[in-house]
Amino acid sequence: MKLINKATGVIVLGALLTVALAGCQSSDATSPATGQNTANEQSKGEGATNANAPASESSEEKGTEAIKEGSMEKEGNVVLKELAFVYNEHTIAISDTANEDQMEQMLGKPDNLKSHTYSADDGTNMDTLIGFTEKVYTYPGLEIKTISIPEGKQDSIFHIEITDPKYATARNIKAGDSLDTLKNAYPEGKLLGDGAPDEEDDFRYEPSNYVDVMSFHIKDAKVESIQIYSLLD
Repeated sequence: MKLINKATGVIVLGALLTVALAGCQSSDATSPATGQNTANEQSKGEGATNANAPASESSEEKGTEAIKEGSMEKEGNVVLKELAFVYNEHTIAISDTANEDQMEQMLGKPDNLKSHTYSADDGTNMDTLIGFTEKVYTYPGLEIKTISIPEGKQDSIFHIEITDPKYATARNIKAGDSLDTLKNAYPEGKLLGDGAPDEEDDFRYEPSNYVDVMSFHIKDAKVESIQIYSLLD
């Protein structure tokens, strides 16, 4: 009887060991697959990150890229946001449309406002502008001229003259700044005369279209006035 009990015990123990070994083999067999799947997922994740990285860098570069002169067009003409001045967070540029209400919102009520519609007998001899209406807005240290094309088109700015230092250009140059400061801000510009410090001269910043111009009048090596204008046909 004791021998039968011992034999039964050995058989049960053997069965338990067999089940345990089978479990270990099953675990060992699935472990590499699990590890491989995890690596594949990590690899996919890394691949997605790397694939997105250049696009992100490209997006950042594109976002910080400066708009170059002549790269944008507006109503058939080159828009140069450089040819502008800033006042109370408003940037006012040549070729911008601006009616009386808009001008008052940006700059306040003008000290004087003149309006003239060109005609054949007005004595100005401006035949090319017959039918056009010119308006002149005068503020202390600032004068802005607009022109409206016949057939109901909006007024657009074509001439700005600045003598007050509270109106700075898009590159932060204002009346009273030194000639050296001006040259550093506008290295593309040039003096039209000899440019001697004790003489008057004009420093011109002229883009490649030869139509829109920014001119700084220099006196005693300082900016006395700034003119921004577009030549009318």
